[in-house]
Amino acid sequence: MTIAWGTIFSSCFRSESVSPSPKPTKVVATKDSSSNRVSITDLSYPGSTLSEDLSISLAGSNLHVFSLAELKIITQSFSSSNFLGEGGFGPVHKGFIDDKLRPGLHAQPVAVKLLDLDGTQGHKEWLTEVVFLGQLSHQHLVKLIGYCCEEEHRLLVYEYLPRGSLENQLFRRFTASLPWSTRMKIAAGAAKGLAFLHEAKKPVIYRDFKASNILLDSDYNAKLSDFGLAKDGPEGDDTHVSTRVMGTQGYAAPEYIMTGHLTAMSDVYSFGVVLLELLTGRRSVDKGRPPREQNLVEWARPVLNDSRKLSRIMDPRLEGQYSEEGARKAAALAYQCLSHRPRSRPLMSTVVKVLEPLKDFHDVPIGPFVYTVPPERNEMSKESETPKERKRENGHHHHRSHHHNNSGEKHHDHDEVNKDANGRRNHRHRHNGHSHRHHPLKSPKTPKPSESQNDEPRNGRSGSNSPDTAIASETQGSV
Repeated sequence: MTIAWGTIFSSCFRSESVSPSPKPTKVVATKDSSSNRVSITDLSYPGSTLSEDLSISLAGSNLHVFSLAELKIITQSFSSSNFLGEGGFGPVHKGFIDDKLRPGLHAQPVAVKLLDLDGTQGHKEWLTEVVFLGQLSHQHLVKLIGYCCEEEHRLLVYEYLPRGSLENQLFRRFTASLPWSTRMKIAAGAAKGLAFLHEAKKPVIYRDFKASNILLDSDYNAKLSDFGLAKDGPEGDDTHVSTRVMGTQGYAAPEYIMTGHLTAMSDVYSFGVVLLELLTGRRSVDKGRPPREQNLVEWARPVLNDSRKLSRIMDPRLEGQYSEEGARKAAALAYQCLSHRPRSRPLMSTVVKVLEPLKDFHDVPIGPFVYTVPPERNEMSKESETPKERKRENGHHHHRSHHHNNSGEKHHDHDEVNKDANGRRNHRHRHNGHSHRHHPLKSPKTPKPSESQNDEPRNGRSGSNSPDTAIASETQGSV
């Protein structure tokens, strides 16, 4: 069935026959508790405005319709200081909703995502988000608070998740490594989100499960976000949904790429890839590695069932601080999820049962924290000297010290002049025996957010800097 966007979004376009409502109305959304959940194809009420159309289809409780003016207030006119990042949908800004803005809406921080009209996604993905997240509610799905549709503008308002995406936490430089228990907690939470979608009375196939779409709250609880590519699962006697191939390179199931046949097992494969990323600390696709190691699944899957070789692929940033028994079970589970035969992959409910106890395993070795002070450049040069050179240098210093003592002068090293790694001359002044220098764990110059290639924006996906490559685009065409 083909939808005429001008009909559905008649309130979003200027029209002589349809006048937009002067005040935004509150659209209420029912949570998915039965098979009565509507699909995008159900949104076809001729002559109705968008607000009326969604109000009829999503009759129930708390989805808000914001005006563009309200969102400008919330984000301080989309100030650059509130910019969180930009993904395929468009830029994301942090905002704050005052409790006086809307009756019944308490004060809270939010993430506001603006559709980029020149981006890789469009009206369809925006509407898909509203329809799915307007009806689905679960502790491991990101909460959609509301949306805005004025003329050509499309915006989505989500709860704000302070720790950003799993991709950000797992791969960003200069951050502490995620502990084993936290990684398993994230994996179990994401698995629960997928299991909820698959086991609904009207199943949903997520279709874009990847590290950048898993957002984390302050306690590292995982929540699935970005439902722009989600699809209703097969119904009745159908075994799959035939659709254009969409997704991200390195995460999409091989049979889906080859045939376009979409099933819940496609999501299970993608989950196996993310679980493998959690175990190894490597991206699904990394062109910077040797050719045989660029595709994570091809490189790691043959070792997952070999307990003797498993330690070779475990994330070195864990420094051995993980449960060996838990790692074996997680690796065996990843191996099953990544099976080339879809029917051999486990259900997500089974995945949850396997992962749930892994975060509480107590056989994690606890090693002492050892901090090694980085040596000074002159000390490093001394280590490279031969014994004869060191002896000659020591003799020279002894002679110089003896000369000063004989002349009655005291030798004070008030101003040392050294060269740093770049050959520049640095003056280091000592006062009361203490030297002023940069903290060894802090960079002298903090890189700008735009310069960090591995940083992932909170409540958003990375743009051109992300290694993930979209397989295809469904921005245009009929539903």
